[in-house]
Amino acid sequence: MNRSLLFTIACLSAVSWTLGVQAQQQPPAAGAKPPAGYSQGGPPPEAGPPADVVPWPVMMVTSVEVLRSTRSGGLDIIRARGLVTSSAWGSPHLVPITRGEPVDGILDLIFQGAVPSSPAPLGPFMSFEALLPVAPGHPYKGVRVRSGTNAIVVKTLPGFAETAPPKEDCAKCRGKFFVAKGATAPAGAAPDSIVREADLPYMLRVIKPTDGLPSYAFDPNRLTLVLSEDNRIVDAAWD
Repeated sequence: MNRSLLFTIACLSAVSWTLGVQAQQQPPAAGAKPPAGYSQGGPPPEAGPPADVVPWPVMMVTSVEVLRSTRSGGLDIIRARGLVTSSAWGSPHLVPITRGEPVDGILDLIFQGAVPSSPAPLGPFMSFEALLPVAPGHPYKGVRVRSGTNAIVVKTLPGFAETAPPKEDCAKCRGKFFVAKGATAPAGAAPDSIVREADLPYMLRVIKPTDGLPSYAFDPNRLTLVLSEDNRIVDAAWD
């Protein structure tokens, strides 16, 4: 798969987000041990995309790794990798959705990016990656990263977990026969002329010749397939 790598470092202490703003607003007394998640250099900058763009969960998260450094007081770094539907995505970042100390000890994150402003044509999936530092002294025993279609959890820290990417990115779907789940392929159709719904594990909108279109709300993680009367894909886009 021909992928370009879009990469950023999300400069955020996740624990400062999840344990509340009180620790950020009230620095510890001189010589006192800072509370979990507090940065002695001052509150960390807020992570996320610029204010003039819309954040959106990435299409799929493929791996999560938590790296641990013991230097200078220690630091955990969460590294998430995933896939997006076009090179128009930008500003990859991890956003904590855990508030307070979690009952199960798992820090929950959403893997997001800045979405393209218009429908994207078919093409190979693009690699997406973000890093998130977590301050020492945090209460977490694991990390879960969610995307628009799946989630991956690392249950021990440091640690690593991954999942296989989709078999089909539909970059060359146009002109092929679409075979819905439970349906059979056209007689005599070559295997490389068929796209099976079972191989498309993401949000899918199929428009047949007799279908109306009650809504055209934009979703950059949804693949729209327009079919002909013989179930060939005549048009497609991520929209």
